Amino acid sequence: MRLREVSEGELLARVFPVYARASAPSWGSVPVGPGDDAAVVGAPSGTVVATTDSMVRVRDWRDEWSSAHDVGVKVATQNLADVAAMGASPTALLVSLVADPELDVGWAVDLARGIASVAEAASAPVVGGDLSSGPPGVVVVTVTALGDLRGRPPVLRSGALVGDVVAVCGSLGLSGGGLALYLAGEADPDRSGPGVALDERGLAVRALMRHHRAPVAPWWAGPEAAQAGAHALVDVSDGLVTDLGRVAAASGVAVDLDGAVLRDRYAAGPLALALGAEAALHQVLAGGEEHALVGTFADAASLPVGGEEAWHVIGRVVAAGGDGPRVTVDGVVADARGWDHFAQHPSSSAPGRGDVRP
Repeated sequence: MRLREVSEGELLARVFPVYARASAPSWGSVPVGPGDDAAVVGAPSGTVVATTDSMVRVRDWRDEWSSAHDVGVKVATQNLADVAAMGASPTALLVSLVADPELDVGWAVDLARGIASVAEAASAPVVGGDLSSGPPGVVVVTVTALGDLRGRPPVLRSGALVGDVVAVCGSLGLSGGGLALYLAGEADPDRSGPGVALDERGLAVRALMRHHRAPVAPWWAGPEAAQAGAHALVDVSDGLVTDLGRVAAASGVAVDLDGAVLRDRYAAGPLALALGAEAALHQVLAGGEEHALVGTFADAASLPVGGEEAWHVIGRVVAAGGDGPRVTVDGVVADARGWDHFAQHPSSSAPGRGDVRP
């Protein structure tokens, strides 16, 4: 059944029950949910953190490797990561879909299931959105996430101080590595059929591809970092070097990363098995759509402890020299550009967020 065969109301009747699984956090509220002209979401701290992201078919995913559920997980995750990077807790999501009327209704419902799975885990209910038809072949999914600072000031990119340690919560390079494998024509182990035994590399390839299709962001770690006194936070959406470069520029500092830690903790394992050591390190530095959180803290003793996932020191904030704010690895300028939606890259070997061009 195609979208053109159902009314907007009929599609919403299929989707709303899927979204109903997610409820507001115990400390928040949604006095008015979907069904009116607008929802009403409580803001206990008196402030609202808001962010939005869109995904475009072919540009940000390909149907040959990503299911509608995968797309839903990814678009919800990247928004929650942005909320977390401000030190905020998520409160609600808004979802908009622009689609060719020939799109299968089942795809739209499966998209909702993917978004709902993340919304439920994060206690961020879907409170509304928009539906619109689009030109042939076009599918655009947009999610807006709302959050609450719970009485704390926001953690900004501009807060990094000389002497801070730089720490990561989450993985690095897996999503970019998965994308590199897809673009190289590597067979997806998840499409090999049941009962196919995988060797060590096959398991690594599957892990990378799964992470690219449906990444997991440690959104719970943002408020933990804020509570611990993080000076700056950013999520790795466009590449570690690119995103830390934004912190460096906003704070007027430089960041020096520890190459041994990046190689031994992040590039080793599945990345190196699937790609080789050199390409693995490149993905750690440049791979996007990872949505790990990177923060700067006064010292290692200031890192959050006791959370669902540990923080690990990967470098230090240093004074900007004559060359200005920049990111280095063991003192050497890191030439590992991540994704930019409009800049032209000389090579496709460093795919970042959304780089799924044919």
